[in-house]
Amino acid sequence: MIVRIWAGQVTADRIEEFCAHLLSQVIPQLGRTDGCLGSELLRSVTEGGHRVLVVSRWRDEEALRGYAGPMWRIRPVWSEGELHYLLHPPEVSHFTPIAAPAAL
Repeated sequence: MIVRIWAGQVTADRIEEFCAHLLSQVIPQLGRTDGCLGSELLRSVTEGGHRVLVVSRWRDEEALRGYAGPMWRIRPVWSEGELHYLLHPPEVSHFTPIAAPAAL
């Protein structure tokens, strides 16, 4: 499994609208994408709170390549319409889980 983290810095006046867009459009689309094992939306709790992360889990490199193309390691996926929410283009990073989340 590969964990993909998409990170964006959102303009202060559009954060609520952008989070609503991600929840209604992007997260459901990821759920319908072959090889995506799940995703979640996170919003910064620090003062300002204008940074969002979309954390998605993928079966393997092939699934990520199918979703993001051959440059999946460095290419964030976004639509042109999303750019007016962001202060700059988003970034993407990938991780391999070492341990499962601890039970609370």
